[in-house]
Amino acid sequence: MGDVLTGFHAAWEFASDSVLIRYERGIRTPKLFQALGERRVPLAALARVTLTAGRRGTVVLRAEPRPGADPLMDAADGQLKEGSDPYRLVLPAEQAPLAEHHADELRERLTETGPADRHLVAAPAVPLRFKAYDGKASFDGAAVRFRWSWTGASSAKWKAGDQSFPVGDLGGVRWRSPEVYEGHLRLLRREAGAASGAGTAPPRPDQDPAAVVFGLGYGPVHESLPFAAAVLAAVRAAAPAPVTTVAAGRRDPADIADRIRHLGELHRAGLVTDDEFSVKKAELLAEL
Repeated sequence: MGDVLTGFHAAWEFASDSVLIRYERGIRTPKLFQALGERRVPLAALARVTLTAGRRGTVVLRAEPRPGADPLMDAADGQLKEGSDPYRLVLPAEQAPLAEHHADELRERLTETGPADRHLVAAPAVPLRFKAYDGKASFDGAAVRFRWSWTGASSAKWKAGDQSFPVGDLGGVRWRSPEVYEGHLRLLRREAGAASGAGTAPPRPDQDPAAVVFGLGYGPVHESLPFAAAVLAAVRAAAPAPVTTVAAGRRDPADIADRIRHLGELHRAGLVTDDEFSVKKAELLAEL
């Protein structure tokens, strides 16, 4: 191996034990790809490889990572849209024979398909930072820090003050895509998890000093997701016991009703369109 396969937005360089993915920079390239720059993916981290027909005279080469092998995909928890999938390479249809050749070679070298017991793909390098709706988040590899903004932070967060969370005090991280209603990044603290009951609902992200919220269209995916992945990888490295991204559970109906009322206020004020109101209301009702 050692060949390079160049597609739209990325190029894959094949080695005997890994694939180096270099993402392009440009206005048409997904912003997440630009933030990632390049990633070396060990073949041990991959479960399978597929080649399928794409749209408008293209083919799609996709590598599927093993569960638990990539902190970025662990943090994303299935929320990435197809166009932002970092394991997807779109190629002109005339490159299909060459792509099939490389896909076959990769398949011959894949030996594992089950969950990985540790991260095999390197996490995004620190330091990392991004600006959310209600504050600025930074991570230096040892601690996560939230600094609240004057315009977006709730009174609860201002009362709590700026926050610093050592990695050793964290049990995980939850990332909810900025592309959906109430996107946020929440840190899961070990002591808080031990003290709360199984049926206890977490506080709303805008009221939780351990969370930053993205707001409607605020807090770009390309900055917040690599940040979440780096934190998740550091937490796992600091404590070998399994950590999770914690999927959203069923919400309190009263809380859902309150959120729908708030959404209605935004709609009446002209801050949310009719379509956005319908979609986001349906998302909230689905959480009941």
